[in-house]
Amino acid sequence: MKKIAVHLADGFEEIEAISIIDVLRRAGFQVTVVSMNEKMEVTGSHEITVKADVLFEDLDYDNIDMIVLPGGMPGSANLKAHSGLREQILNFNDMKKPLAAICAAPMVFGSLGLLKEKQATCYPGFEDELHGAIITGEAVTEAENIITGKGAGVAIKFALKIVELFNGKEVADDLGAKMIVQ
Repeated sequence: MKKIAVHLADGFEEIEAISIIDVLRRAGFQVTVVSMNEKMEVTGSHEITVKADVLFEDLDYDNIDMIVLPGGMPGSANLKAHSGLREQILNFNDMKKPLAAICAAPMVFGSLGLLKEKQATCYPGFEDELHGAIITGEAVTEAENIITGKGAGVAIKFALKIVELFNGKEVADDLGAKMIVQ
């Protein structure tokens, strides 16, 4: 069973976070919701509070297969400012382990130079934060070990791309059909 860590910082986009967590759990993945705060509760950009499974400093990243970053503001900026998360993302990238970010959150990868000369997408207006990326403008873009998504409206398709990465297109399409994703 693949283990995926979804990281929440105050100001995260609720639709993206919850949709991703839900779809990945439906697919049978072990999803760990990680609080980037000093407490388990994390409040989204629309004042919805979610209780995480673990604090960042208590997660053993050696047992994680993928890092996922929901977007939203100021959530994405808070993720970008977290030095420990930045270090883990660089470690994952060095090992070619999968990384994913949606909406404004691809700016975290951009700030680390991970998107240079790679195709990527993001929420309109954040393209300059992707530092050297080839902006596709697509709903979801996969380039090597990195998946990026455009925003809240494509959160389910973004999550299904993660399912496809690990379990194949047929499994992802079947799950999407059961959820009436069109």
